[in-house]
Amino acid sequence: MSASISQFRSQADSAINDLPLQEAIDTATGNFWRGREGALEELPDSEGLRDHFKAIRSATLAQLDEHLESFESNAKAAGTHVHWAEDAAEACRIVIDIGKTRGVTLATKGKSMASEEIHLGVALEEAGIESVETDLGEWIIQLAGDPPFHIIAPAIHKRRDEIVTLIENASGESLQSAEIEDLVAASRRLLRSRFLSAGMGITGGNILVSETGSLVLVENEGNGRFVSASPPVHIALVGLEKVVPTWDDAAVWLQLLARSSTGQPLSVYTNVVTGPRKVDDEDGPEEVHIILLDNGRSQLLGGKYEEILQCIRCGACLNICPVYREVGGHTYRSPYSGPIGAVITPLLMGLEEYPALPQASSLCGACRDVCPARIDLPRMLVELRNDEVEQGLVPWSVRRAEEAAAWMLMDVDRYRRLTGLMRTAQLPVLKDGDLRMPSFLDPSKGRKLKGLAPRPFREIWQSELEGGDG
Repeated sequence: MSASISQFRSQADSAINDLPLQEAIDTATGNFWRGREGALEELPDSEGLRDHFKAIRSATLAQLDEHLESFESNAKAAGTHVHWAEDAAEACRIVIDIGKTRGVTLATKGKSMASEEIHLGVALEEAGIESVETDLGEWIIQLAGDPPFHIIAPAIHKRRDEIVTLIENASGESLQSAEIEDLVAASRRLLRSRFLSAGMGITGGNILVSETGSLVLVENEGNGRFVSASPPVHIALVGLEKVVPTWDDAAVWLQLLARSSTGQPLSVYTNVVTGPRKVDDEDGPEEVHIILLDNGRSQLLGGKYEEILQCIRCGACLNICPVYREVGGHTYRSPYSGPIGAVITPLLMGLEEYPALPQASSLCGACRDVCPARIDLPRMLVELRNDEVEQGLVPWSVRRAEEAAAWMLMDVDRYRRLTGLMRTAQLPVLKDGDLRMPSFLDPSKGRKLKGLAPRPFREIWQSELEGGDG
């Protein structure tokens, strides 16, 4: 699924004019944003901790190969099977091969953006393995046939009456109530049998700890614990950038992750998986497989976009972004939306397939300000825009308009002459300081568009200086 500029604009218009959707986005992102502010205030030195985390992520990526090899060695020593997947096709093949070897017909899934990235659900279905999402939001959008709307809250676009209908259709029963507690209870009843009968559990992974070969799963519903512990086989699909050298480093990550995403000091469940269950254990999988997913990540190392690999998928940038908060997640046509999606999607899936996304930003810098790792997303958005120009991906009309603007702005005298002409040319459509364009010429689509002021600011400023008041 790609996102051309025309597709993005069309879907953005639809989202902006969908008032219930706008209310849902504002409520969810506003709650997350306020929660983040309060949670970070509880830390003695949250800004210092962010600086420290930035240093950890930068240093880790600088020696990523060593840390991954150390992780692999320690994970294998703990009994974990470690696989390396160069791309999405190889990752899907590994999962399917493991499932077929064990005769799996049903797999339960925990929330995983990496599995969305490689379209694992489709691959499993085509291979004859039923996969059931068990995170409540992911399960709802699976029932609806939708992609995730938000990295943290995938179903925030769904109204409660829609959710009721989806659950009733899945259960074949009429719900007596639309209260949240009753919806959750009905979902639990439907999913519990799936947990117990699945032959394979599939999760993502938030952190890989090199010194012990451990996988850390962070979640709020307990479904991740069921998926990773109940079936005989647990497969974790993790981007290879998610490694940290030590548990001290992981502790810093955990202090910032939940605070940045949902405003919690710590998520309800922080699960640590170090190999399969031991001989004396009653719970846990017989086999643990960790798939280290590359899918374009290694190509970013050492280059101008390496910094994007510091992302921990907290979603804070979505919650603050003025563009995401208007156009929503589906407009991006990618599992990764918002500012992080506008950068990581073109880098992993092709700039030529997603030329609209680097343009979907006001470059206000809010995403950089809230990022726990202080990732400079605005810088990379500008870099991607430059790449689009160099690769000839900018539409002809836009390119000509920008070239004309550059030609005008590069010469002061030329700029002054042209703006003077424009002040005269605007008079037929100028009323009370606003441009009243004919509808077929109106680029603002009904919004007020200010005309050029009668006198430029530089003249007013110069007259003030000459008058002695400045």
